[in-house]
Amino acid sequence: MRVKFILPALTEATNPYWRPIKYSLFPPLGLATLAALLPDSWEAELQDEHVEPLHLDDTPNLVVIQVYITNAFRAYALARHYRARGCYVCLGGLHVTSLPEEAAEFADSIFLGPGEDTFPEFLRDWQQRRPRARYVAPARRTLVGLPPIRRDLVKRELYLVPNSIVVTRGCPHHCDFCYKDAFFEGGNTFYTQPVDAALAEIERLPGRHLYFLDDHLLGHQRFAASLFDGMRGMRRLFQGAATVDSILRDNGLLEKAAEAGLRSLFVGFETLSTANLKASNKRQNLGRDYARAIERLHRLGIMINGSFVFGLDDDGPDVFKRTVDWAVQQGITTATFHIATPYPGTEYFRRIEAEGRLLHRRWNEYDTRTVVHRPGPGLTAAQLKEGYDWAYREFYSWSNITRASLAHRSVKHQLKHFAYAGGWKRLEPLWNFIIKTRQLHSMRPLLEAILSKVQGIRQLPQATPADFIPLPLLP
Repeated sequence: MRVKFILPALTEATNPYWRPIKYSLFPPLGLATLAALLPDSWEAELQDEHVEPLHLDDTPNLVVIQVYITNAFRAYALARHYRARGCYVCLGGLHVTSLPEEAAEFADSIFLGPGEDTFPEFLRDWQQRRPRARYVAPARRTLVGLPPIRRDLVKRELYLVPNSIVVTRGCPHHCDFCYKDAFFEGGNTFYTQPVDAALAEIERLPGRHLYFLDDHLLGHQRFAASLFDGMRGMRRLFQGAATVDSILRDNGLLEKAAEAGLRSLFVGFETLSTANLKASNKRQNLGRDYARAIERLHRLGIMINGSFVFGLDDDGPDVFKRTVDWAVQQGITTATFHIATPYPGTEYFRRIEAEGRLLHRRWNEYDTRTVVHRPGPGLTAAQLKEGYDWAYREFYSWSNITRASLAHRSVKHQLKHFAYAGGWKRLEPLWNFIIKTRQLHSMRPLLEAILSKVQGIRQLPQATPADFIPLPLLP
């Protein structure tokens, strides 16, 4: 029995914003996780169209395609192709769960919700020649007993960070604009692997560098504390994501993470407006001192990738400069800017649709770089797009990279910041050359060097108002 797993390329691969390095970072772990559930005697192949051309002249017995919103049209075309060749085609992923009726037209079976909970049931039915058209993840979900990811199917040489890993599912928070929140609706929305299983997965990964793709690595405090305790002494360097409120908790968890090797953290600041936070149900950021959170991370030598959303209803024309100036002043290493995008299945989409503000349903343009709905009263669509483009250019100008680097206290942290931010956004031709010559693996030692420890962990002093720059939250 032959099974083919496909991650289609995002449609943006053909537009001017396409950055090969961004899409050569991580292998498709979701599909590799499903592949581990196949019977041992079956043949499996995994193809990621972001890093290699697909070969489409084969006829596997079963084709499983992962669908995001911006690769949906490409996924549907591939599904049609393989069904025409007599293959049984399954579709799953975020977009399928959000719009099952749309996806069902192109598949023999669709999976709604986490695949670990639906794929085994489908395989049993399919072997008995009675597969159903739709499989829905149960309300009670678990990662207990999940077999190790089929990393043998991953072409490691095609990725800068082949040692990506996911040890939890979902998020304990429910922001109205979050695409993934809809994916876990109807059951457990945040759950973890057993700690021993997570540590065993880490142990079998070669090299030092890891990237945790979890939405909130610090979200389950007991699990995270045990994980970091188990990682002590492994000499790993790792990156991950967490929320402002978890960074500010004085529970020692952040110090454990830094001691275990945490060197960079993705943080969802999203907006400097209190009104926008309330409207987006991002309660975990309300009343939180962003600057204090940044100071905690910097004192531990942890770089920050800050996430910001433009075009929420309280934004005006000044939001772009104000946000960039603040991020540079705070010494944020890298910033990820987004145009507010109403994804199907979210509360934000339901509200925007009800207000008649959707401009179209061309899903390939729902890429957070394109305006797909009428913004609030303070911005026009043209202002939003122009401001978004300006923010990226301005934040990653050499002058602002230098200014943000100098916000750090130690020379080593300043140099790390400059190298990481400059290398990520200003050396695109070099990255393209490295990717085309299949030399990404040669850059991993440099990445590990940049992520090396800045300083020893120190106890934070008692904060006073003069210790940090206050967050300019708007009323």
